[in-house]
Amino acid sequence: MRGGGEGAADGTGTGTAGGAGTGRAGGPDWRGGSNLLGVDRPEIVLAAFRRGEPKVGVAVIGLALNHADPEAVLPVVATALESTDREVRRQGVVALAHVARLHRTVDRRCLELLRGCPRGNEADDDLWSFVPHRELPLWLWRHHLWERLVERLRRPFG
Repeated sequence: MRGGGEGAADGTGTGTAGGAGTGRAGGPDWRGGSNLLGVDRPEIVLAAFRRGEPKVGVAVIGLALNHADPEAVLPVVATALESTDREVRRQGVVALAHVARLHRTVDRRCLELLRGCPRGNEADDDLWSFVPHRELPLWLWRHHLWERLVERLRRPFG
């Protein structure tokens, strides 16, 4: 059902009708970008990916911040990490960092996709800081241990 002809309740329209996945009046505005950080329903973001919304990466970050279940969020984050759009991939990295910080977890698919990203990003650091190290892959260990060694060599007596 459409509210005022503007936005669908499933988030497929412009999102100006209420109940479009933000838990706030107004819902996500895919054209203007307002309320995208308030998105809290994975199906809204997945529908935006299918439509090719240019600001979908912002909604992925919002989902990571607002949804209580990381198992529902991580597949959407993986979709962002797989994007052909560089900015959406970068926003997927930021979303993964938020999931790590808030939920202290990550899944194998996101780790595999993150491995293809440049090292030293937000997700690398937050995964290392908040997820138990035994759950992290060797390549992330190598990155962080090497980083710590180089830092130590620069300050040998500090």
